[in-house]
Amino acid sequence: MKPFQTRRLADTVEVTAPDGSAVRPLCTLPGVASFAHFALEPDQVSRAVAHATVEEIWYVVGGSGRMWRRQGTREEVTELAPGVCLTIPLGTAFQFRAGADGLTVVAVTTPPWPESDAEAAPAPGPW
Repeated sequence: MKPFQTRRLADTVEVTAPDGSAVRPLCTLPGVASFAHFALEPDQVSRAVAHATVEEIWYVVGGSGRMWRRQGTREEVTELAPGVCLTIPLGTAFQFRAGADGLTVVAVTTPPWPESDAEAAPAPGPW
């Protein structure tokens, strides 16, 4: 039987994600998925990366910005605002940037985010 987890955002430790964003890891279902809160300061741009083993679903909860995603020759830029939900499939190169009001996102990672520096490989991005 898996234990219950309860986390409060204010009680979590902020760390820097491989893409440079501020992340607060929240709950995890071992072997299934993890959940986190991401933030970029106003006009901040993340580093472009591609994940080696995880996929993500993002939901914008505050601020604004843009998300660039590339899979092979397919490429798109999506406007980010509260209520926008998007996916980052395995192997997708991506980069995001905050608008003048910053950007706040919550995300599910499946499988759970690994404890490996090799998970997020640098990728060439547009910004």
